[in-house]
Amino acid sequence: MTTVAAYAAPAAKAPLERTTIERREVGEHDVLIDIKFAGICHSDIHQAREGWGEAIFPMVPGHEIAGVVEAVGPGVTKFKVGDRVGVGCLVDSCRECENCKAGMEQHCLKGSVGTYNAVGYDGEPTYGGYSQKVVVAEAFTVRIPDGLALDVAAPLLCAGITTYSPLKHWGAGPGKKVAVIGLGGLGHMGVKIAHAMGAEVTVLSQSLRKKDDGLRLGADHYYATSDEQTFKDLAGTFDVILSTVSAPLDFGSYLGLLKTGGALVNVGAPEEPIALNLFSLIGGNKTLAGSMIGGIAETQEMLDFCAEHGIGAEIELIAASEINEAYERVVASDVRYRFVIDTATI
Repeated sequence: MTTVAAYAAPAAKAPLERTTIERREVGEHDVLIDIKFAGICHSDIHQAREGWGEAIFPMVPGHEIAGVVEAVGPGVTKFKVGDRVGVGCLVDSCRECENCKAGMEQHCLKGSVGTYNAVGYDGEPTYGGYSQKVVVAEAFTVRIPDGLALDVAAPLLCAGITTYSPLKHWGAGPGKKVAVIGLGGLGHMGVKIAHAMGAEVTVLSQSLRKKDDGLRLGADHYYATSDEQTFKDLAGTFDVILSTVSAPLDFGSYLGLLKTGGALVNVGAPEEPIALNLFSLIGGNKTLAGSMIGGIAETQEMLDFCAEHGIGAEIELIAASEINEAYERVVASDVRYRFVIDTATI
């Protein structure tokens, strides 16, 4: 076991504080990663504050991890010391069920193991990226291409794959009209990736205050959803709408913006249930879908795509001592567009 410094929430809704945690010894197929940067995802806050239900404490959040391999187990073949690597939302799965074999480890039928706030198959709790080092199976480690700086690559391990996977699945590309609801940590990546895929991209945001940013990031159009005229002007417009917000929306209104056969894909995870009149789905053969991150191979594919197109996250680099303040700012939508912790400050 190795003792490393970390920032943890000692209890639900409690401020995060500096502490130490134990990392397991490097096993035959493990890599030890010297973490350089860790993104702050809104889901970190939902879990640290038990917004999604009962959680495990103390909790070391963080599933947007970028770093450098410090040691490898004797059976490791994919990585060597010095390689630039990342870890996303998963650190294990059964690897044997039909979903795992199909490259969808996030939907493991036995239950995938989250990078934090989870219990591994060894019975031990998992601790995430707000820490100096982590030991991860090589099968759940991905390579960060040389063309991507580690700090802007870290958020790709959640925000990047969470938007890339559904955009790819639902056919975003040339000739397709894609709308992204919300220009936050997820939304700004959705805009960049959909634009790089060749789609015509529209941002649907509460106000126009981020319009200049949206257009700079690759959006072709930008509309305020607080303006009722938006829903009239854009009725029947989009092939795909990607909802990235974690607040409950009037999904019926947004379904009205889809073309016949269009899909509204939800990657935001509100804490409250939603109400929906199903006639808004039936009329126009529309689809209301969900998407959860992506498998390991697809995450690597996303990183390679982002490197090829020069896509990184828009970040605000912070010291670990600023984590609690950053949480409040994320909740207040006061970040452009992802906080990233410089883990040298832990």
